[in-house]
Amino acid sequence: MIVFSHANSYSAATYRQLFDGWRAAGHEVAAVEHFGHDAQFPVDRRWRGMTQQLTALIDSLPQPRVWLVGHSMGGYLSLLAAGQRPVRVRGIVLLDSPVVYGWKSGLLSVVKAVGQMERVSPAAVAVKRRDRWPDLGEVHSHFAAKPMFARWHPDVLKDYIHHGTEADPADASGVGRRLSFRPAIEAEIYSTVPHRLVPYMRLHPPGGPVAFVAGTRSREVRQVGLTATHRITQGRISWIEGSHLFPFERPDETVREVLDWMRRLDAVAEG
Repeated sequence: MIVFSHANSYSAATYRQLFDGWRAAGHEVAAVEHFGHDAQFPVDRRWRGMTQQLTALIDSLPQPRVWLVGHSMGGYLSLLAAGQRPVRVRGIVLLDSPVVYGWKSGLLSVVKAVGQMERVSPAAVAVKRRDRWPDLGEVHSHFAAKPMFARWHPDVLKDYIHHGTEADPADASGVGRRLSFRPAIEAEIYSTVPHRLVPYMRLHPPGGPVAFVAGTRSREVRQVGLTATHRITQGRISWIEGSHLFPFERPDETVREVLDWMRRLDAVAEG
């Protein structure tokens, strides 16, 4: 069983190509559709609510041990949840979720303390993001014209357009669409990103081995670096051509890379 956690602002359904690939290889897949949107599991300063949402999903599964796979934000949530449910974790595969540590972690702590995260994170962009269109055709035209989305696999873009948007309750025509992942929640998540994952993992070991897959052109990896990630994974790092969003750009390759790491991590666990 693979428990997948999505990146900030992207619903789990956007990863359908990955899920189909893993299911074709014989694995069941479970995922929270939208972290941060359930009032029972709100966004907070240390992501406790979203972590509880993920552990609640893990607790609901009959399998005694599961794989945790997470993209960006989802990787961090996977590490946080693994620390709470270590006996349930078979292994963890992080997809471009570089761990902040050292002076960068300290700087992030100060920025959060003075309430300036919106100025230095993508939160400022999120709150200004366009989130409504008159119909699905306009949604497609809007995103297909943007260079970032033009790099996506066409089927992933189609899933994002259809499943990353929902009927707009404010549109009287009945065909209007809005982003299903609300920009205000996206911004709040960016503004509260945990900065003490390494100390957390010392106190709450994840219970299974960890691997990391990075995009060769990931700005996030360049900004954060891989020193702490290298330590956490004990050097189990591989690369896929692409940006931070390589799972959307190269879904088939991502499927194969995760499956390969699952096999390799099993070998690590067996000693």
